[in-house]
Amino acid sequence: MAINKHHTPMLDQLESGPWPSFISGIKRLRDEHPEERINKMTNDLLGQLEHSYETRKGYWKGGTVSVFQYGGGIIPRFSEVGHAFPESKEFHTLRVQPPAGNHYSTDMLRQMADSWEKYGSGLVTFHGQTGNIMFIGTDTEQTQHFFDEINDYGWDLGGAGPCVRTAMSCVGAARCEMSCTNEQKAHRLLVNNFTDDVHRPALPYKFKFKVSGCGNDCQNAVERADFAVIGTWRDDMNVNQDEFKAYVGRKGRQHVIDNIITRCPTNALSLNDDDSLEVNNKDCVRCMHCLNVVPKALHPGDDRGVTILIGGKRTLKIGDLMGTVVVPFKKLDTEEDWEEIVELAEEIIDFWAENALEHERCGEMIERIGLVNFLEGVGVEVDPNMVNNPRESSYIRMDGWDEEAVKWFDRQAEAS
Repeated sequence: MAINKHHTPMLDQLESGPWPSFISGIKRLRDEHPEERINKMTNDLLGQLEHSYETRKGYWKGGTVSVFQYGGGIIPRFSEVGHAFPESKEFHTLRVQPPAGNHYSTDMLRQMADSWEKYGSGLVTFHGQTGNIMFIGTDTEQTQHFFDEINDYGWDLGGAGPCVRTAMSCVGAARCEMSCTNEQKAHRLLVNNFTDDVHRPALPYKFKFKVSGCGNDCQNAVERADFAVIGTWRDDMNVNQDEFKAYVGRKGRQHVIDNIITRCPTNALSLNDDDSLEVNNKDCVRCMHCLNVVPKALHPGDDRGVTILIGGKRTLKIGDLMGTVVVPFKKLDTEEDWEEIVELAEEIIDFWAENALEHERCGEMIERIGLVNFLEGVGVEVDPNMVNNPRESSYIRMDGWDEEAVKWFDRQAEAS
């Protein structure tokens, strides 16, 4: 049956540029999908969006929608102009947790897509900013049916609201030669331990775990995660001098100087007369630039582990925050080492839940109470390595630094 399509001249303009438009995708569902229900839903969705553009006002409001025994995972969307666009008057989004490292098979994707076309609009986003698969557009009655079906074949809802959010991890050692840890194991251990905190929001605000296997930080964990796990190494970088010399021979010395040597943020690299590379490993900050440019010649060191940073977030109350180093380096060789990572996360979440203000991220709490108080509260000793480059930080007082460093190293020697 033909539907009465809404006139959308303003949305049509979004298709006129050189880049693919989300409007084109919604129109395909409206015009080409065999399900009449989906045709009608997406038609009214386009109609409401056009109306929003005309009036410069949003018409979606929240509410409460959930599935049995869950408190989160669904973003309710009720339309304030549902009388004019009845087929999309409810357009809820379900957040579904992806596999660690985003490893999918085509069978998995087809199975989920079939379920969503049965109960929803057919619109899917891979992935939202939190990392979830976003199934966009269904009504309250169908949410339970869709969840039950995908849960039967192994999928679970992600976080929404003041809770532990869905974790993210990079593809890591499965495909990346720069990987310095087991990203998927870290991801799964943390998520499995905090499943109840994902599904039943009871925290001051959201708390995110993200895992990146090296300093490239493909998950943007340092900027976006309350608990960031970054793979790193603490011995010397591995250098294949023959491969490096071959690279210099192909590109020329000036190219190497301009694109590698002078771009080292701490001037830790120098090019010898015989075209070999000299690395001052004490000054290397693992920015990964040189390794990315010459991956055949340069690799992470052999003594690998992770750095843990706490408090990264985007703008909210006090602006963007980068994560603060709380564990400069930790080996993950034994099951006890992995358990200690989970225990640290538990300590941090418990302390934050008890001391944060409402709607306050962990990093904002640290800014308010001070890093020393936070470290004392979670049982982590102050470590000089928490300050990465004191010689470059003008706001760090240097008087008495040497004496305090000697005391710290003496304490470490006594403890060992």
